[in-house]
Amino acid sequence: MAAGGSTGVVIVALAANLGIAVAKFAAAAWTGSSAMLSEAIHSLVDTTNQGLLLLGIKRSQRPADAVHPFGYSKELYFWSFVVAILLFSLGAGVAIYEGVDKLLDPHPITNPIVNYVVLAIAFVLEGISAWKATSEFNRRRGTAPALAALRASKDPALFTVLLEDMAALVGLTLATIGIAISHATGSPTADGYASILIGLLLGAVAAFMSIEIRSLIIGEAASPAIRRDIMEAILAEQRQGHPIRAVNDIRTMHLGPTDILVAASVDFEDGETAASIEAATSRIEDTIRARHPSVRRIFIEGLSNRDHTRAERALAGLPPQPDEAALKPARSPAAPASAKPQSSRPAQSAAPQPTLSRKERKRRKQKGR
Repeated sequence: MAAGGSTGVVIVALAANLGIAVAKFAAAAWTGSSAMLSEAIHSLVDTTNQGLLLLGIKRSQRPADAVHPFGYSKELYFWSFVVAILLFSLGAGVAIYEGVDKLLDPHPITNPIVNYVVLAIAFVLEGISAWKATSEFNRRRGTAPALAALRASKDPALFTVLLEDMAALVGLTLATIGIAISHATGSPTADGYASILIGLLLGAVAAFMSIEIRSLIIGEAASPAIRRDIMEAILAEQRQGHPIRAVNDIRTMHLGPTDILVAASVDFEDGETAASIEAATSRIEDTIRARHPSVRRIFIEGLSNRDHTRAERALAGLPPQPDEAALKPARSPAAPASAKPQSSRPAQSAAPQPTLSRKERKRRKQKGR
């Protein structure tokens, strides 16, 4: 997903949340509403989060160096994970604490009209930010279902702002309901319960974000469409007269939203020249990058299918497969042409001759004459 569009979404959200946070804190101090204070803390946390996302986007664009040869694209994933932790610990934790404190020590809301005015302003500003994020998200997801596209997204800056804006609109609704009930009944408990519900909502959003961003940090493959195009580009060099005999394996990983690493293992035809292999590799890389500019690093390994299978089994900790040549019985050397065929029966050894006395030898000698 394009970083430029995400940057614009984050900047709009940052400006909206900053203005909302100032107004909410002023209203909470004026009226004493716990729900309004929870919403003010929520907006302050969102403002901080958008600042961290901008920092992550900026740092992720640094070029590769000797220490980080694959670049700094994963910086965005790291700072997005920090955002999820802050949303859970500060946003959800403080909101739940304020709600419980309001229930344990109830105090009435004063000047509720101020709360309504601030909530109305917050609805407008959050709506603008949510509209910007939703438009960008819908443009990128196309016809895919919203939840599936959200989980498949590789751009945490966009889906973080989108989720925070949706949670903010729901939180504003809860705060309005809680304040209205407390205003109508004169009981501050509804305000406290609204604050607790806002905290639980933020905790659920933070948990979802943590799971998705954790998967990105570990390393997710490119989308099925990109992987299919990569396979087609390599298979184009497997036709008659081309140097590739078979494709052993293709693996992809997102280093960032617009930074994909591709590693492919292929079996080249025996006898191919180095020039032929280099030309085929160049054609593959040009085709892939023309279709998907986000594929920035491509590594193609030449390895026979047998050696690739052996290496993969060793990597997985499996015993090597028995060599077919080793399973064939050894052929005995050919017998000389002059040699007589030997009988299949086992050879019998000659019986030992008895020892004769001198008298017996003389008698047999005379008899033989």
